[in-house]
Amino acid sequence: MSENISLDLKITEQPARSERRDAAENRARILEAARSLFDKYGVAQVNMADIAQAAEVGKGTLYRRFPSKGELSYALLDEHLAHFQDAMLARMQQMTQDGLPRLQQLSVFLHELVLFTEEHVPLLCEVHQIRLQAGAQSLQLPHFWQYMTINGLLQAADRAGEFRPGVDIALLPDILLAPLSADFYRFLRQIKGYTPEQIGSGLQNIVQGLAR
Repeated sequence: MSENISLDLKITEQPARSERRDAAENRARILEAARSLFDKYGVAQVNMADIAQAAEVGKGTLYRRFPSKGELSYALLDEHLAHFQDAMLARMQQMTQDGLPRLQQLSVFLHELVLFTEEHVPLLCEVHQIRLQAGAQSLQLPHFWQYMTINGLLQAADRAGEFRPGVDIALLPDILLAPLSADFYRFLRQIKGYTPEQIGSGLQNIVQGLAR
């Protein structure tokens, strides 16, 4: 009887392991296919059917993993975000050790954030569609970390007495992030014709105007 139980366990566990492995392989294949198509044709020109065909998976499999192109874009963006976060945290730690004021650190962060947005704005525009649907949860996608970083630097600058008198910092994180919202950034670039350097300098000028 014990041998029969052992055999039964092997039979029931193997499909589960196989299913998890297949799901992971499908996910990796989908992401690689999407990345390749986006790089070749542009994010806006690729649809989910194209991705399913290139990844050699059924549409049902694709939509179970990624219900929309925005979700898929966010998965691709997540790796870039992780690298950006790690690099900026290390840089800010070094700036703190070097004694740079928090507002100066904020200027550096905003400059790098503009460059990040410029590089990844097609993916960010797709992710923006998720934000519109998520309502109150939209800060999670993907600006929450940027918001918390800016807010943390502003709070630290306030404690250090770096602001000129009368500055109300409560609204500043939202004001500073507004030009970097995907749709607004694209408007500034494509309709208004501003360069990334101009947008970055404008944000840095706002920060400099806050200093004591």
